[in-house]
Amino acid sequence: MVRKRRSDTPGSGEGSEPQETGVGRGAVQRPPAQLQQPHQPQPPYEPQQPQQPQQPQQQGGGGRGWAPQRGGYGGRGGGGGRMAPPQHYGGPPEYQQQARGGQQYQRGGGAPRRGAYSGGRGEAPFAGGPSRPPAPELHQAATQSPYQATMTQPIQYGSPAETLRGASSSFQPPEPTDVEVSEQIQQLSIQPDVAPSQEMQPASSKSVRFPLRPGKGSNGTRCIVKANHFFAELPDKDLHQYDVSITPEVTSRGVNRAVMAQLVKHYRDSHLGKRLPAYDGRKSLYTAGPLPFVAKEFKITLTDEEDGPGTARREREFKVVIKFAARADLHHLGMFLQGRQADAPQEALQVLDIVLRELPTSRYSPVGRSFYSPDLGKRQPLGEGLESWRGFYQSIRPTQMGLSLNIDMSSTAFIEPLPVIDFVTQLLNRDVSARPLSDADRVKIKKALRGVKVEVTHRGNMRRKYRISGLTSQATRELTFPVDERGTMKSVVEYFQETYGFVIQHTQWPCLQVGNTQRPNYLPMEVCKIVEGQRYSKRLNERQITALLKVTCQRPQERELDILQTVHHNAYAEDPYAKEFGIKISEKLAQVEARVLPPPWLKYHDSGREKDCLPQVGQWNMMNKRMVNGGTVNSWICINFSRNVQDSVARSFCHELAQMCSTSGMAFNPEPVLPVLTGRPDQVERVLKARYHDVTTKLQPHKKELDLLIVILPDNNGSLYGDLKRICETDLGIVSQCCLQKHVYRMSKQYLANVSLKINVKVGGRNTVLVDALSRRIPLVSDRPTIIFGADVTHPHPGEDSSPSIAVVASQDWPEVTKYAGLVCAQAHRQELIQDLYKTWQDPVKGTMHGGMIKELLISFRRATGQKPQRIIFYRDGVSEGQFYQVLLYELDAIRKACASLEPNYQPTVTFVVVQKRHHTRLFANNHHDRHAVDRSGNILPGTVVDSKICHPTEFDFYLCSHAGIQGTSRPAHYHVLWDENKFTADALQSLTNNLCYTYARCTRSVSIVPPAYYAHLAAFRARFYMEPETSDSGSMTSSAVGGRGAGPGGRTTRPPGANAAVRPLPQLRDNVKRVMFYC
Repeated sequence: MVRKRRSDTPGSGEGSEPQETGVGRGAVQRPPAQLQQPHQPQPPYEPQQPQQPQQPQQQGGGGRGWAPQRGGYGGRGGGGGRMAPPQHYGGPPEYQQQARGGQQYQRGGGAPRRGAYSGGRGEAPFAGGPSRPPAPELHQAATQSPYQATMTQPIQYGSPAETLRGASSSFQPPEPTDVEVSEQIQQLSIQPDVAPSQEMQPASSKSVRFPLRPGKGSNGTRCIVKANHFFAELPDKDLHQYDVSITPEVTSRGVNRAVMAQLVKHYRDSHLGKRLPAYDGRKSLYTAGPLPFVAKEFKITLTDEEDGPGTARREREFKVVIKFAARADLHHLGMFLQGRQADAPQEALQVLDIVLRELPTSRYSPVGRSFYSPDLGKRQPLGEGLESWRGFYQSIRPTQMGLSLNIDMSSTAFIEPLPVIDFVTQLLNRDVSARPLSDADRVKIKKALRGVKVEVTHRGNMRRKYRISGLTSQATRELTFPVDERGTMKSVVEYFQETYGFVIQHTQWPCLQVGNTQRPNYLPMEVCKIVEGQRYSKRLNERQITALLKVTCQRPQERELDILQTVHHNAYAEDPYAKEFGIKISEKLAQVEARVLPPPWLKYHDSGREKDCLPQVGQWNMMNKRMVNGGTVNSWICINFSRNVQDSVARSFCHELAQMCSTSGMAFNPEPVLPVLTGRPDQVERVLKARYHDVTTKLQPHKKELDLLIVILPDNNGSLYGDLKRICETDLGIVSQCCLQKHVYRMSKQYLANVSLKINVKVGGRNTVLVDALSRRIPLVSDRPTIIFGADVTHPHPGEDSSPSIAVVASQDWPEVTKYAGLVCAQAHRQELIQDLYKTWQDPVKGTMHGGMIKELLISFRRATGQKPQRIIFYRDGVSEGQFYQVLLYELDAIRKACASLEPNYQPTVTFVVVQKRHHTRLFANNHHDRHAVDRSGNILPGTVVDSKICHPTEFDFYLCSHAGIQGTSRPAHYHVLWDENKFTADALQSLTNNLCYTYARCTRSVSIVPPAYYAHLAAFRARFYMEPETSDSGSMTSSAVGGRGAGPGGRTTRPPGANAAVRPLPQLRDNVKRVMFYC
């Protein structure tokens, strides 16, 4: 768990919040009278602290800032006087006393008192010992698990006329009259009092519960699909865990495994009671039944395989101590799979995983959860010294049908086992003896070879292995080294000639440096060969990615056959480890009930021949249709950076594009403000700024602004695209549409229609809207103002120094929910939680300020719609299962705080859904030859949803394949609900998600993940272009440049927890850019 994430944000101490934000966490507060009568007019919310005047950026259209409109906001219940228990963040200790009680849920032991509210009016809402102010240095908001109080029925409070008593003193909660507590999520977990010296642990998985499945969905046409899950029978063995310590300690799992393999080979019959243990390569050993000892020490000798067969090999002695640790508990795993226990017993699952990985680990090259080998399929060259290896992914998963083994096909890049000279020749793609290496060549070689293992070839059978640490700066002919204590120097060339009779040919090349930097060893490249079986983990170039995709892209039927063959080939029934532990794996794909959800009707403009449209098999087109809201482009210009495109071609292209935009329903001026300009790609900034100056000069007298810049780019334009977007969006504040030279020449109608869709949303139009949205028929969206967020974190590729980029988008129109404004920021490396959702900082004049991405997007929703969202639906991409708890606790907390910072007691209900694409579940048609069961690519039909059998035993998740396949096998998206105060039914959430997939702006197809998450991904990717090229290796700069002081709501700086250096902030998006869908 991540500890106290926000404690280093400037000004997030106890007193950093306005004191009007309400009572202690979890305290049940009667709402003020005016909030209970929805039609009573209300003065705008004015902050009462002098130190925080209304920020100018929050001035809304009507009234001041975040003023409630048309009477109050009936809290969660929307006017019925039912309020969410208000949340508290910091503030004076007397507000906090009530929040501290003992109601902590433990995993084992006595049953928790599920939401036992205490009776007396004067008592704390959660009984549990005397209330004391918390230890002052603990930041409650960041460490406690937020808001687990979820009622299946809202709490009914006293009569609406009653108001709060004694608002200035500590609020007393009224007595609830009727409480029915949710079985779904545990009551608000309150941490017990902690002495100041103890570190308070953040809320853990023990205290928060994800929502239970609210029943299965029933919408759609029922069908059967097959999934690449294989039923695994739970063994009834008595599993034992032993601690292993190997001395001298080695970091390599491979060496540890070799030691253990020797031990089992020599002592299995004599000392291990004939048991075959499974070993995790580190500190744990598992057996099916006890070993005949509690603790025992063994001596093992390993013969080093690094030297060839011809000479005396190096021998290493190891001492191994095996000591009983615990009995691994399969009983609780059984309970969990039957849905009778909420927590997945990770330890038991891990044991079974390790057992099933033992055999393939010894046979193949393991990479993560996958195994690769040249024997599992043909190697394919990828270029520049790389080749692809085939393999399979294997993971044991708890599902509704019991344990299942998920098997999928996989391919990845390995370094070809070539002589280093040949590898370098391929890498540089030229005859390397022809001319000396340039500095750029050296950098490329060093990057590619650092960390690679090589074996020497100049010593006959002695194939000693080394790891490359770098290249020498001098050529081989200039290198000398000391040969004795007196410091006698000898050249490398002489040494190889005299010692091995080896004449070095390429003396002008650098040597490889191996071993450590203190005592470097020099090896000429020509005596080294790359050792087989090393995965290439750095970034692949475009050509290599294309080649790898070609290998991995398989039609569903082929993939299914390959998976079945893999399971057959792995012969789990014969696997000695699976046998020993009593694990039986089915050889049949799981057959699963599925439903195909119907596509939604889409609304187009009434002036078109077709006013609405029902997509067929996930697609439709713009023929005879006009955009539902066409944008306006009065003033536009075109700059051509491709010297192969003549002015006349550029002009006629722009003319055709303008024509298409008009036909599609936009108001598009056929003539540019200035004629097409041809610019040099190496002067992109100068050209853009000069042209922008010219066009502004021409438009200003008429009080007009530039609406659109059309740019023609060469097909291979390197960094030109990114530079152009950065300058336009963060410097000049203009939206641009880039077109590649190849499309300009072809000028196909289909291409122009697609580009017009993108241009329309970039200038603030809407392409289409769900008919159900307009007629207010979307459950839990149409009935009251709802904002839908999408959020994503994209991490840099291995070997890149840039920071992760973050994007959050949010719908800006209701009830249509099709326009999304986007914000971007950067944050610390390997940081998964979005730091900037909510932040506070100190302003020297105004005191504590509150801001962050959520707040900014809520304010812009308010500006755009004149309403405050009463519901938040948050789709979060880019989270793996292991991070569910952290992400929920931290980000839900941030959403709450952002809401409370706008107005005390403002707590819209939240549904938090994680969207996953990077999983290995694949769905296949039950009968590949049934024309009604598959699309043109042979994949399952768009709208196929699965929420049984292969899904979580108890929680609310589902697989949805919302798109039609094009090539390869479709990957369904996996949606997992981590929090749900809106009480979605399975049908409501599945249909909403599927229907939203038809509103994606860039094409007339339904897409594979819900558009807000897709847009967040696009925006986060765009933000990578805003990052300045890093100057240092670490990618950090001194904190003086971007301290907490100067960074206002626009500064978008983030600080890595516990680090002094601040992350380089991204340049600010211009206001007119962030209001539209610039990232499309």
